[in-house]
Amino acid sequence: MALPRKLKNMNLFNDAESLVGEVAECTLPKIGRNMENFRGGGMNGPVAIDQGMSDDSIDFEWKVGGLNLTSIRQYGITSASGVLLRFAGAYQQDDTGAITAVEAVLRGRHEEIDMGTQKPGDDTEQTIKTKWTYYKLTVDGKVEVEIDVLAMKEIVNGVDRLEGQRKACGL
Repeated sequence: MALPRKLKNMNLFNDAESLVGEVAECTLPKIGRNMENFRGGGMNGPVAIDQGMSDDSIDFEWKVGGLNLTSIRQYGITSASGVLLRFAGAYQQDDTGAITAVEAVLRGRHEEIDMGTQKPGDDTEQTIKTKWTYYKLTVDGKVEVEIDVLAMKEIVNGVDRLEGQRKACGL
């Protein structure tokens, strides 16, 4: 029997600025597909046709305590990949004590900055929703997923799933 790897600690970097002591939580991106059912003649049921990434796949949400001016100053940045974020997490397996390093690197821009409720003496928190164009998930130094929407790259476990499409399109 093995116990699961659990997040024991983390940090978030915004354009290389460490948010240690400020970052409260991160919701790493979902990896989702947009599937459309197709049923043609001679088929006794539908087949889900892959139409690429789902719309909510490009979301990264994170929270910081207090007031974070860096994210506010990035709001409205014109480049679709103008903000660089890096999540670094330490996951530990309690039966063995082994640590697994997880890193997520994202480039994008902020869609929304929620300043939350402001009340003297209460905890204050900002929630930032970032839409990404680039995402790389690395576990213990091995790149598991790398997606570059603008460059039409989608690499999973070392296999570029869009290589054939880029070649067919002359890219």
